Amino acid sequence: MIKVLAIGDTANNVAEIRKFIKKSQITLINFPRKGPALFTYYDDVEFFNSLKISKQVQKINEIKHNFDICIAMSWAGARIAYLADINYIMYFVGGDIVTPPFMKNPTLPYLQKPLRSFNAIERWFYKNVFHNAVACVTINDEYFNHLKMHRKDAMRLDRILIDINLFNQEAEPIKIKKTKFTFFSPQRNGPEKGMDLLWESLRLCKSDFDVIMIDWFDDRTEEEKLVIKKLIEKKPPQVRFIPMIKRKDMPSFYRFADAVIGQMRAGIQGGIEREAVMCGKAVVHYSDPNRKIILDGEEINPPYLPHSNDPKEIAFVIDNVVESKEFRDKLFNDEYKFVMNQCDPVKAGRDWDDLFEKISLKHKSINHGSFVIKIKILNFISFIAETFWYVRTMKERNIKAWGKEEYERLMK
Repeated sequence: MIKVLAIGDTANNVAEIRKFIKKSQITLINFPRKGPALFTYYDDVEFFNSLKISKQVQKINEIKHNFDICIAMSWAGARIAYLADINYIMYFVGGDIVTPPFMKNPTLPYLQKPLRSFNAIERWFYKNVFHNAVACVTINDEYFNHLKMHRKDAMRLDRILIDINLFNQEAEPIKIKKTKFTFFSPQRNGPEKGMDLLWESLRLCKSDFDVIMIDWFDDRTEEEKLVIKKLIEKKPPQVRFIPMIKRKDMPSFYRFADAVIGQMRAGIQGGIEREAVMCGKAVVHYSDPNRKIILDGEEINPPYLPHSNDPKEIAFVIDNVVESKEFRDKLFNDEYKFVMNQCDPVKAGRDWDDLFEKISLKHKSINHGSFVIKIKILNFISFIAETFWYVRTMKERNIKAWGKEEYERLMK
C-alpha cells in the first residue's frame, strides 16, 4: 500500500480521489478554512492549526516519515511541501496554472489590472516551488496547454472523480415552492464564470422561468469586486440569490431544479456540470468544441450546449430546455453518457493508483534530499518574510476574515 500525504485540497478533489483508490492510501491535511469554504469541505479532513507557514512546515516535517510520496494542490500546498524538502506531485484543476505566481503581473482578459503583483524574489521562489515538483498533473487541454508551456514533462489525467454516494438521483429534492420552470446555478459568480454573458443571454430569452443562484462572488481584487457590484446592480428579473449551501445539501437542490445552468466563459467543465448530471439534471453550459477530453486514448467533445458563448446562442438553448421536454431529455442523456465515462470511479481510481505507484517507484523516499544548508536558508528567509511582512501587512485583513479571537488562536 502506497502511503500518500496530501497537502491542501481544491473543490474536494483529493478528498474524493481517496474514496476510490485501491492500491494507495491518502492522508489529507488542509489549510484552515473561512467564509464560503466552510460550506464545501468534508468533515473527515485534518486541518493545520496555524496560519503561519513556519508552523505548517513544522507539522509536515513531524509526519513526513510516515509517507512515500506527497500530492500538493494549490500553490500554498506546494509551498509547504517545497520548504519541508519532500517529493511532491502538483495537481492543477483550475486557473492556478493559467496565472501562476511566478508570472510577472498576470492579467485576465476580462479585467484591466493585474491579478497580483509579486516582486522578483517572490516570483523566483514560486518558480522554484514549481520546478522542484517531481511531477505536475492537470486536467483537460486548456490547463494542459498552459502547464506544458512551463514543464516539458507535463502530465494529464482527464478523468475526474465524483462522490457518487452523495451526488446521485436518489437524493430527496429540497422542499421549496416553485411556480414555474426553475434553473439552479450554484457556481461561484463573476466574470471568470461568465456571469456577464449569462446576464446578457437572460435578457434575450423568450420563455418564462426562474434562476436560483448562490450568493457567492469572486473577490480576489478590488477591480473584480467593482465589476461584481455593477453586475449585481443589473441583475436580470429571472435571477434570485440564496445563501450559501452546505456541500452535503447540494444534491437536494439539484434534484429540486428542473435544469442547471453552468459556467459560460472558458468553455471547459467544472464540478457542478458533472454533479448536476449525476443527479439527473440537464445542464446548460458553454462547451468549446475545440476543447477535447481524452478518455482511454480517445479525444471526445463534451456534449454540453451551447457550443458558443454568444448570448444569443445561450438564450436559444435555455429557451429550448424550458419549452421542449424532448430537447431537454436528449441533452441530459448525452451529458449523462459522457459524465458516466469521464467519472468512472474504477478507471479514475486506477489512473491515480498507477500514477502514485509510478512516482513512488522512481523516488524511493519522500525525502527530496536537498542540501541541508539550502533548506535552512530557504526556511529562514520564509520565516523573516512571514514575521516582518506577512503578519504585519495581513493582520487587519485576517482579523476581518477570521474574527479577532480565531485569528489570535491561528497565529500562535
